[in-house]
Amino acid sequence: MTATQVVGELRDGMTIGIGGWGARRKPMALVREIVRSPLRDLTLVSYGGPDVGMLCAAGKVRKLVFGFVSLDLIPLDAHFRAARQAGGLEVMEIDEGMLQWGLKAAAIRLPFLPTRAGLACDVERLNPDIKTIKSPYEDGEVLLAMPALKLDAALCHVDRADERGNGQILGPDPYFDDLYCGAADKRYISCESIVRTEDFLEAGCVHTLHLNRALVDGVVEAPFGAHPTSCTPKYGIDLEHLKAYSAAKGEEGWAEYRKKYVDVDDAGYLEAVGGGDRIGKIPPTVF
Repeated sequence: MTATQVVGELRDGMTIGIGGWGARRKPMALVREIVRSPLRDLTLVSYGGPDVGMLCAAGKVRKLVFGFVSLDLIPLDAHFRAARQAGGLEVMEIDEGMLQWGLKAAAIRLPFLPTRAGLACDVERLNPDIKTIKSPYEDGEVLLAMPALKLDAALCHVDRADERGNGQILGPDPYFDDLYCGAADKRYISCESIVRTEDFLEAGCVHTLHLNRALVDGVVEAPFGAHPTSCTPKYGIDLEHLKAYSAAKGEEGWAEYRKKYVDVDDAGYLEAVGGGDRIGKIPPTVF
């Protein structure tokens, strides 16, 4: 598929999960396509990075379910911050482990999963709809019942995929992309390159095949499609670009950024950010 075809299957008001983590392996080519589209009133579920900030800046988000929104090397996404402080964004602000557990519950078709994460803190105060449950066993422990985070669609970015939808992740952490796809009705992945199924073993063992074809409905070949986030080992986080993105504040600043980096085709974007040779030389970030 193309990015345009993927976004063409999304609808106003959908709940969309976005894979990756902070400024790492986000499906930014698909996110930019959403910004260019007429979609609106979206609910996002994300370990957020510039995906969340960019969609907030574009006025696409009605509600956000998140554990954090960070650019990693820049602690807080400026566009998310502006939307949050403006007060027009409905939020479900939860612990990182709760977000994982909500996706897991949806993926295995359970209404909730019990957890200790989120107890004895402001999570309960800020989310009065989240219930607790008492263990039916002798311990009688009171646990938080994290509700399933059911998604209408999931968007993820991987290193390589085949035309069947098998997705290969070569970096050190798959994060929770498999749970996002498992929790969603429709699942779309972008990738650095589409390869033959038999070529997967050239780049790693079978354990790098984190997404199987039963979890994927469409594949988009998008070289450097995670930029400005990383896609290790091919390229790291582009701190220089994230600084420019963060500095594009206010309506005028966002309009200038969008004109230069969003309202262009893939070739125009790659040229604007300095080309593939430059991006490919960005080393992986060491945390």
